[in-house]
Amino acid sequence: MTQGHTITVEQSDDHVRVVHGGQVLAESEHPLVLRETGCPPRYYLPPADVRLGLLTPSETHTHCPFKGDASYWSLPDAADLAWAYPEPKPDVAPIKDHLCFYDVEVL
Repeated sequence: MTQGHTITVEQSDDHVRVVHGGQVLAESEHPLVLRETGCPPRYYLPPADVRLGLLTPSETHTHCPFKGDASYWSLPDAADLAWAYPEPKPDVAPIKDHLCFYDVEVL
């Protein structure tokens, strides 16, 4: 990590639901929460808790110097609304293959 930049990943007890257009895309009672300097907390959901059949892999890929290379998924009316790190950097290894969404409900 660079000086002043920290990332933590912890198991969360929060119940997280992802809804888009009235359709539940994901619901988890076992999310990981990633806290990163300068960013809002992000919930990473296990793939078993995500309705992957509703999502289409996107051509979008981004690089984070702290987390690694991310792959994205879309819906027909919502491009790149979820992402995951298939090969995350060692400091954030627990998020491997977990999906993160921009908009989540914490119940």
